[in-house]
Amino acid sequence: MNRRTLGHLLTATLGLALLGPAMSFAQAADEAPDALIRRVSSEVLDAIKADKAIQAGEMNRVLALVDTKVMPNVNFTRMTASAVGRSWRQATAEQKARLQQEFKTLLIRTYSGALSQVNDQKLNVKPLRAGPSDTDVTVRTEVLGRGEPVQLDYRMEKTPTGWKIYDLNVLGVWLVETYRTQFAQEISAKGIDGLIASMAQRNQTNANVTKS
Repeated sequence: MNRRTLGHLLTATLGLALLGPAMSFAQAADEAPDALIRRVSSEVLDAIKADKAIQAGEMNRVLALVDTKVMPNVNFTRMTASAVGRSWRQATAEQKARLQQEFKTLLIRTYSGALSQVNDQKLNVKPLRAGPSDTDVTVRTEVLGRGEPVQLDYRMEKTPTGWKIYDLNVLGVWLVETYRTQFAQEISAKGIDGLIASMAQRNQTNANVTKS
């Protein structure tokens, strides 16, 4: 699988697992991590199939959907901090906010077209290997469709508002670790502001490609 295909799959499957509707505080706090993945995956498959704008890759529709549905299920601050690595502790509050915004936009814009490829895929959630007192687990699943099953795993942590995803593994490749290597090189060469500028430039380029 080449990098472009893997990237499309990363964001497509991230979207599949996270685009379910938000639950009440009590429901979310009580829901088991594997149950959450199973529920929202099923709901989002139905939602994408019914939304022709998303199928067509309409950017504003995708962005709005992610902002309203994805973020409640993700510890995106932890995800961004892990991707940035040790330099996150030295970043200012403003830099951290910019890093999160540009990172989110990068993930969405780079591979937003993948959402239009969703058709008859199904998700098989494997038995959860975790104890009742565990607060950090890995939910292992596989995407079933045409061709071989695709490994898709989620690292999740228990919070006061329920389980949150903070990393995603597709075919043995963890999303955060992949970006951490790339970001470390850019920070070493240009600093935090250089990384932010680089992501912003890529996001603008991707936006222009989407419009063309």
